[in-house]
Amino acid sequence: MLFFVKILLFIYILIFITPTNALTIPKKDNVLFDIIRKNKIIGSHEIVFEKNENNLIIKTNINIKVKALFIPVYKFSHQSNEIWKDGNFIKIDGHTDFEDEREYFIKGVDEKDLFIANGMDGKLKIDKDILPSNLWNFDILKQKELFDTQKGIVRTIIVKDLGSEKITINDKVINSKKFTFNASNNPKDKGPFPEYTLWYNKNNELVKYEFINWKDDKLVQGIRRE
Repeated sequence: MLFFVKILLFIYILIFITPTNALTIPKKDNVLFDIIRKNKIIGSHEIVFEKNENNLIIKTNINIKVKALFIPVYKFSHQSNEIWKDGNFIKIDGHTDFEDEREYFIKGVDEKDLFIANGMDGKLKIDKDILPSNLWNFDILKQKELFDTQKGIVRTIIVKDLGSEKITINDKVINSKKFTFNASNNPKDKGPFPEYTLWYNKNNELVKYEFINWKDDKLVQGIRRE
């Protein structure tokens, strides 16, 4: 009888006490993606994980520069700091600079029962359990809404599981989990939100992503660098 009580207690802890937003953290505490267009590296996407007592700080840095005849024709940059505590997303500070002079300063913080944010649409009061749209976090695929970290808005999302696929990353064959990721558009968007294809390894770590740039119909890929 005592054995079954222990088993039931263990199941209860797993379901009701274990944080549902537990993040997969790479062994090296950071990951770097090469951003590729037309077989050329046009930028980088770095995610750094820093532990500070009960807090986890996730720093994202994206920089893209496209040149034509050595002249810059497109620039994009995004930096953000997420703070997680006990497996819960509680704060973000970010900055995004688009190529067409659009610039957004993104802030968000848990306050009582809400997540109070500022971004492209001004001040928002959001469900405190919302997750940021960091593609690294496998848990975003289970959500119906996400907080867009580049523009500071809420987007509804649709995810489709495409099953498993073998892909080659850095000359290594990886058994990956493949998904498509779509998000709602906002009236202030300059173009449609692109459909992303995402690949995660067996540890639920993002290893590749890609989308079609709506402006020129060119494929853009993020390939994890080991």
